[in-house]
Amino acid sequence: MWCVAELNAEYIRKMEDVLALYERAYDAVEPVVCVDEKPVTLHQDVRPPTPAAPSKLARRDNEYKRCGTANVFCAVEPQVGRHFTQPTVRRTAQEFARMAARIVISYPAAKTIHLVMDNLNIHCRKSLIGCYGEEFGDYLWKRFSVHYTPKHGSWLNQAEIEISLFSRQCLGRRRIPDLATLRSQAQVWNEQINHAQTKIDWQFSRKDARKKFGYRKH
Repeated sequence: MWCVAELNAEYIRKMEDVLALYERAYDAVEPVVCVDEKPVTLHQDVRPPTPAAPSKLARRDNEYKRCGTANVFCAVEPQVGRHFTQPTVRRTAQEFARMAARIVISYPAAKTIHLVMDNLNIHCRKSLIGCYGEEFGDYLWKRFSVHYTPKHGSWLNQAEIEISLFSRQCLGRRRIPDLATLRSQAQVWNEQINHAQTKIDWQFSRKDARKKFGYRKH
C-alpha cells in the first residue's frame, strides 16, 4: 500500500529527484543501487515435520519456538538485475557500513554509485566513519551520490520490491531457526536471482507523479 504523507515542497523535491534518477538511461559508470532492510523473526520446529510420501502430503506441526530476530539488508541494481542480500544479527550503524562497503567494492570502475535509501538514522556518513575511521570511511561515503526518499515515501525505493521478492522466493512460509541457516538460504537465493539477472521494471515516472498528485513542477 502506498502511504503518501503531506505533499509539501520537500516531499515533491525528493520524489522528483528519485524518479528522475530512475528515468535515466543505463550508465555502467554511474550505477543506481537501492538499499533497504527487513527484520526477520526466527522460528524453530518443536516437532520434526513429516515429509511427503506417495499419496500423502508433507505435514508440519503448528507449534513452533521463537528464536529471536535477525536483520536482512536487501540491495539491488534494478536496471541490470544485480542483487545483494546480507543477513546480520541486528540493524546497526556498523552493519550498514559493512553493507555500504560491499556495494562500493562491487563497483570498482564506477565514477559514482547512485544510492537510493530512506532517512533511517544509520543511513549516513557517520556510520561509515564509526566503522572504518575518518579516512577510509570518508572515502567510501564519497563513492556514493546519495538520494534519500521523502519521509513516508519508502514506496519510491525499489529495494522495497527487492524485499518482497526475497520474502516470497527465499523465506516463503518456511521456519528458519537461526542466523546461520538464514545466511545459507539467502546466499543460495542471491546466487539464483543473480544468475537469472532478474530486473525490476519500474513504471512510475515524474509525469505520472504530477498527474497522480495534481501538482506542477516549476
